[in-house]
Amino acid sequence: MTIVVAGATGLAGSAIVRAYEKTGEQVIGINRSVCDLLDRDATINFIKKAKPTIVVDAAAKVGGIGANNAYPVEFLADNLRIQSNLMEAAHAADVEKFIFLGSSCIYPRDCAQPIKEEYLLTGPLEETNSAYAIAKIAGIELIKSFRKEYGRKWISLMPTNLYGPRDNFELQGSHVLPAFIRRFVEAKESGRSKETLWGTGAPMREFLHVDDLASAVVLAGEKYDSAKHINVGSGEDLTIKALAELVADLAGFKGEIAWDSSKPDGTPRKVLDVTKVKSLGWEPAISLRDGIASTIEWYIDATAKGVSRR
Repeated sequence: MTIVVAGATGLAGSAIVRAYEKTGEQVIGINRSVCDLLDRDATINFIKKAKPTIVVDAAAKVGGIGANNAYPVEFLADNLRIQSNLMEAAHAADVEKFIFLGSSCIYPRDCAQPIKEEYLLTGPLEETNSAYAIAKIAGIELIKSFRKEYGRKWISLMPTNLYGPRDNFELQGSHVLPAFIRRFVEAKESGRSKETLWGTGAPMREFLHVDDLASAVVLAGEKYDSAKHINVGSGEDLTIKALAELVADLAGFKGEIAWDSSKPDGTPRKVLDVTKVKSLGWEPAISLRDGIASTIEWYIDATAKGVSRR
C-alpha cells in the first residue's frame, strides 16, 4: 500500500509520515519542492503517477492570530486551491481513501463547550481567523460531496491546536505555543527580566502533540468511514496564562510575565468533545507537560543546527 502525505515536512505532515512509516507501508511525502499544490495540473499528474491507496491532506497555509488577521485573502484562497486540487487529483486517480485535516477554528466563536461535531455552522465565526475557517469548512463539504456524488470513502478530521517538533517558531506567523517556546527560551538565554505577551491571558485553549494526532490519523484511516467530520484533541484545556507559566517554567525563565491587553485574545474558549474519536479506540498518549518539555529540547537543538523554522 502506498500513502501520499501532502505537507510532509510541516508540523502535522512530518508526524503522519513517521507514523505511517512505522507501519511498514510505502510513504511518499509532498512539499513545495516536490509538487506545487497550488498548480492543479501538476497536482493531478503527481497523484496519478504515485497511484496511492491513501492521500492525507496535511498541507495548508497556517498561522496565528496576527497572520490570519493580516492576510485573509491568502489564507482563504490558497487553502481552497490546495485542498480542491488534491481532492480533484485523488478522484482522477481513483484513490480509495482521502483523509482531510481541518481545524477546530471551524466552529462558532461562542460555541457551547466542549465542542461537539454537530455545532458546526450554528453561529458566527471568530473574525480574526474566519477566512481560514471558511476554507476548512469548504473542505469538509467537498469531502461530503465526493462521498455523495461518487461514493468515495473519504473522511475529515478536525484537530485541535497542535504542537511538537518541526513547528513554526516565527514570532509573527506562528501559533501561541511555539511562539511562547521561542520567546521564553530566548528570554532565558538573553537574561531578560520581563516578557510581555499578547492579550489578557484569560482565553482557554486545548493542545495536542502531533504524534498523538498522527496515531489518530492512521487509526481513522483504518476504522472510520462517515461523511461526518470527527474531532481529534485531548479533551482538556487551560488558560493562556497557565500555558505561558508552564512554558516559562520548562524553559527556565524566571522573570516577570506581563500582558498587553490592547492586543486581541481571539476565541474565549475552545475545547473539543472527543467522544467519537475515542470510540474508535484512540487515546492521546503524551501529556502536555512532557510534550512541551520535549518540544523545547527539540527547538533548542534544531535552532543550534539552523534547521528550525524561525
